Amino acid sequence: MKRRLKIILPIVILLIVVYLCLPHYARQALRYLYPDIYDLERFEHHTVHAPDSCQPWAHTADYNRYRLSTTEADYLDSMETTAFLVFQHDSIVFENYRNDGCDTLTSNIFSATKSIVSLLTGIACEEGYIKSIDDPVSKYLPAFSEGRHSEITLRHLLTMSASLSWDESYSSLFSMTTQGYYGNDLYRLVTELDVTGRPGYQYTYRSGETQVLAFALEAATGKTLSDYAEEKLWRPLQAEHDAYWLLDRKGGNEKAFCCFHTTARDVARLGHLMLHEGQWHGQQIVPATYMREATTPASYLRNQWDNGALDYYGLQFWIVEIDGKSYPYMRGMDGQYIVAIPGQKALFVRLGHKSTEVYVGPHQADLFHYFALASEILDSRME
Repeated sequence: MKRRLKIILPIVILLIVVYLCLPHYARQALRYLYPDIYDLERFEHHTVHAPDSCQPWAHTADYNRYRLSTTEADYLDSMETTAFLVFQHDSIVFENYRNDGCDTLTSNIFSATKSIVSLLTGIACEEGYIKSIDDPVSKYLPAFSEGRHSEITLRHLLTMSASLSWDESYSSLFSMTTQGYYGNDLYRLVTELDVTGRPGYQYTYRSGETQVLAFALEAATGKTLSDYAEEKLWRPLQAEHDAYWLLDRKGGNEKAFCCFHTTARDVARLGHLMLHEGQWHGQQIVPATYMREATTPASYLRNQWDNGALDYYGLQFWIVEIDGKSYPYMRGMDGQYIVAIPGQKALFVRLGHKSTEVYVGPHQADLFHYFALASEILDSRME
């Protein structure tokens, strides 16, 4: 026993020393291992307050008439789905919570947050804080005034074509994405990025470019993302519940590239903006021209494989083509989806803990399963 302790104790001490020598973000990553949609208590956050008077979603006359088949329910459970909701004509048609989900529980929508930053950018343009999305970033962030950084525009950030040296790896302990999620100095992280190619030529998914966009937006408006989102989105959209935006540290910066917490019902309000060109019940929240551009592929760019024009990404919004029709959507890690179905004045929300690692082009394969289920639910209303 003593001999075993003599062997084990030095190893334990060594591991402790190594752990303590790691940077803050790496220690946090080892502590939590993997991001979770219920990560609110892990991080400091700002509250995005709901208005005193909200507007709950109406229910259709046939609300929840649809019954999931065993196959459909099994698929939702296999992907650890927490919420699946379908809306049509501004009312809830179908609402299903499973596993640990419920209608009042907030969860992290991860990279679907990027679309919120885009919406706020469009609003800032309308209000005159930003003259044009073709403005150079250096106009708002002096750190981008030198060398090739001076070539980068807000449009390049919106379309992820700025060619910044961001490592999008999710599995590496020392990747920039890990640093961004678990670290405590986002501004330093993104303002030290190099430019590795020609800005405005090719789309490549890089979360750091959304974060730079957010810093430019804050500089332009003089407001934090949370305050601006509360004033220009959450209150005008008459959200039912407070939302939360995770920070990199106490009193620090919002994680603009990933970390907005809200309920399934409230995030559907953002889907409503996709459906109605930025309007919420007759009030223009986001300029219609901006909304149309945001949800249209930036085809003037090369795609990520450099084998054709970009046909699936706009201004921080995804666009998927199914049966010859285009559908804009917001997407976050682990299968957070808010998808607009314009032809039927419908949308659906799927939240959960898991997504497939199989892709169909740039789109994860589970998206098509959820789209088929939403279509089945909508088609059943016509029978």
